[in-house]
Amino acid sequence: MGTLGRAIYTVGFWIRETGQAMDRLGSRLQGNYYFKEQLSRHRTLMNIFDKAPVVDKDAFVAPSASITGDVQVGQGSSIWYGCVLRGDVNSITIGSGTNIQDHSLVHVAKSNLSGKVLPTIIGDNVTVGERFSFWYIKLAACNLNFMPKFRESELEFKHTGHSAVLHGCTVEDEAFVGMGATLLDGVVVEKNAMVAAGALVRQNIRIPCGEVWGGNPAKFLRKLTDEEMAFISQSATNYANLAQAHAAENAKPLDEIEFEKVLRKKFARRDEEYDSMLGVVRETPPELNVPESIAPDKSPKASQ
Repeated sequence: MGTLGRAIYTVGFWIRETGQAMDRLGSRLQGNYYFKEQLSRHRTLMNIFDKAPVVDKDAFVAPSASITGDVQVGQGSSIWYGCVLRGDVNSITIGSGTNIQDHSLVHVAKSNLSGKVLPTIIGDNVTVGERFSFWYIKLAACNLNFMPKFRESELEFKHTGHSAVLHGCTVEDEAFVGMGATLLDGVVVEKNAMVAAGALVRQNIRIPCGEVWGGNPAKFLRKLTDEEMAFISQSATNYANLAQAHAAENAKPLDEIEFEKVLRKKFARRDEEYDSMLGVVRETPPELNVPESIAPDKSPKASQ
C-alpha cells in the first residue's frame, strides 16, 4: 500500500469513526426512545441460574460455540465451531488437551430412572468427533430381530460428520469418540477405548480399555492395536496445535484481517517459473506463514 493509498485509507477510517460517534450521540439524545439494531444475541459463554462456565485461559472456544452453566474446560482444550455444552441441570467437566469437534453436543442428566446423578465427565487428551480413516474393520454377518441381514463388509470410520452427542456419560483419559457417535446416560468409555463413527452406545454400557465398539446398538468389534492407541494420543496433540492457530486468527483485529486479504490477492497468481525467467524473487509475507506445528507434511512419500 503506497503513500496515497495509506492517506485514502486514513481518511476513510476517520469518516467512519465520525459517523459512529454521531450515531452514539444521537442515540443518547433520544433517551429511552432510540432504536438500536441487534446484529446477534449469540453469547459464547452464558450463565444459567447461579452457575457460570469456567474456561481456562489457554483453552480455545470457537466464536460460534455455546457454553452454558456449570461447565469447566481445562488447559489446552478446544471447543470447536457450532458445539453446544449445556450444563444447566448438572455439571460438565472437560480435562486438559481435549478437543470437542464441530457441531458436537454435550449435555447432562439430573438423574436417571434409578435416581443416579449423571453429570458428563470428559478426561484429558480425549478426542470427540474425529475420523479414523487409516484402518478398516471386518463386520461379521449378523441376523438380529431388529436389524436386516448384512453381508460381511468393510466399515470405514469416516464421512459421517463431526457431530457427536454425549449425554450424562463419562469418557476417560485418551479415549476416542468418532464422528456422529452417540453416548447415552451412564455410559463409561475407559482409557484408550474407542467408539466408532456413527455408533449408538446404549445406557449404562461400559467400554473396556483397548476395545473398539461400533454399530447401532454398539457392540464389541475388536481390540485396538498399539499403532491405533498411539494415533489417539497423537490426534489430541494435533488438535491442540491446530486450536492455537484458530485462536490466533480469531483474535486478529479487523484492520489486520483486511490487510491480509490484500496480501493474499496480490500473491495468489504468482508464477514461479515465469518469475525465475525474469530473475524475480518473491518472498511470502510473514503474515501468511503457517506454523510448522500445524502445517501439513509436505515431505515426499517413500516409494512403495
